[in-house]
Amino acid sequence: MADESKFEQVKGNIKETAGNVMDNKELEKEGKEDKASGKAKEVTENVKDKINGVIDKLNK
Repeated sequence: MADESKFEQVKGNIKETAGNVMDNKELEKEGKEDKASGKAKEVTENVKDKINGVIDKLNK
C-alpha cells in the first residue's frame, strides 16, 4: 500500500507540473489533489503501523 501512496504523489506531481507548463489550471489543481491524497494515505499508513507496533508490544 505504501507504494500506491508514493505512486499517487508522483502522479500528482507530474500532473501539477504538466498543468503548470501548459497553463492548464484544472490539471494543475488535479495534480495538487492527487499529491495531497497520496500524502494523507502515507501518513495514515504510518500511524496504523505505529499503532500495530504498540499493540504487538503490549500483547507480549
